[in-house]
Amino acid sequence: MIFNTKNFARKYALIYTGVLATLLIVPLLVYVFLLLQIDEAKVKLSLEDQAKQIINIMQRYDNNDKVFHFPRYKKYKTALYDKNYQTIFTTLDFKPKTFTEGFHQQGSVYYYIYPLPEGYYFGSNMLLVSTQHTANKIYYFTASVLIAIIFSLFIFSFLLLKNFSKPFERLNTQLDNFIKDSMHEINTPLSIINLNADLFANKYGDNKYLQRMKSASKTLATIYNDMDYLIKQGRVEYKCQEIDFGEFIKNRVDYFQEIANLKGMQLDTKLDKEIYYEFSKTKLQRIVDNTISNAIKYSPDKSIVKISLELIHEKIIFTVEDKGVGIENVDKIFSRYYRENNAKGGFGIGLNIVKQIIDEENIELSVSSVIGEGTRFTYIFYRNL
Repeated sequence: MIFNTKNFARKYALIYTGVLATLLIVPLLVYVFLLLQIDEAKVKLSLEDQAKQIINIMQRYDNNDKVFHFPRYKKYKTALYDKNYQTIFTTLDFKPKTFTEGFHQQGSVYYYIYPLPEGYYFGSNMLLVSTQHTANKIYYFTASVLIAIIFSLFIFSFLLLKNFSKPFERLNTQLDNFIKDSMHEINTPLSIINLNADLFANKYGDNKYLQRMKSASKTLATIYNDMDYLIKQGRVEYKCQEIDFGEFIKNRVDYFQEIANLKGMQLDTKLDKEIYYEFSKTKLQRIVDNTISNAIKYSPDKSIVKISLELIHEKIIFTVEDKGVGIENVDKIFSRYYRENNAKGGFGIGLNIVKQIIDEENIELSVSSVIGEGTRFTYIFYRNL
């Protein structure tokens, strides 16, 4: 239950960074798109200028000269084609896919097709000038800016939220300490009440008033155990041990029998014997206690709660079925502090703890309920996992 400033700041810093980065990335992408267009225009302009230079060189050729030395360039590749697209001269290291007039791109190669007067330049019909070009600088710039934006936003958000949440951490720590101290103070008188109630019953016999007192103390003990589990959650490691499931559930049924007797209810058990399973006793008690106590709490007087345990194909199936009021919103009952019936009391944390445990331990749970007819909780523990 401790409020962790770093976890809080890290979690929401990531969220805020994602939102703000998205808003900032849109104009960045527009800017990058414009940069790429400008870069492409520069390439096209350079190819056009190069084509004109080559044409000027060819125009200056004197027919009296026996040999024409076609200009060669390190950055540019050139080629001459006749009207049938047959190569007259080439320095290209690729094959053009199209010979239509204008600019073309083929992978990382840009090339420009310039039409020539037919038969004027060595019988050629078109001039091709190409260059190898990539926009790596623009992409590197974009990646650098993007990383800088995300990193800066995250650091800023993290520091801001961390400082913002410090008062809540102090308050939460004080509240947590208060709850732990309160739980400690409750445990002592609760133990004394239970002990003296048993001693009184042994000496003077049982009566309905004593039964009510013991029933109330056991209900309070269940709530206390839930709160104690929440306080220790994440701090205490609950070790697994081999548990006789049938014997364990029988002991818990006996524990709740007095509460059931007070309402004239019957706890009908059908428990297979010698079913063993490696599990934490503390976690199993939270599952069993919360399920049985809820079945008793929300069932009418003099009704029956059926509790069964069986082993089917390496699957341990634990079922609690009542004839109570039913559950209206099955999906919500596992939410912390959710209570469908405020008149019944409780804090709405028991089933939330159960949900946490079954998620942690890969336990399957199905809940079927009909309003006014009852509810069935079925837990499946897989022994072969």
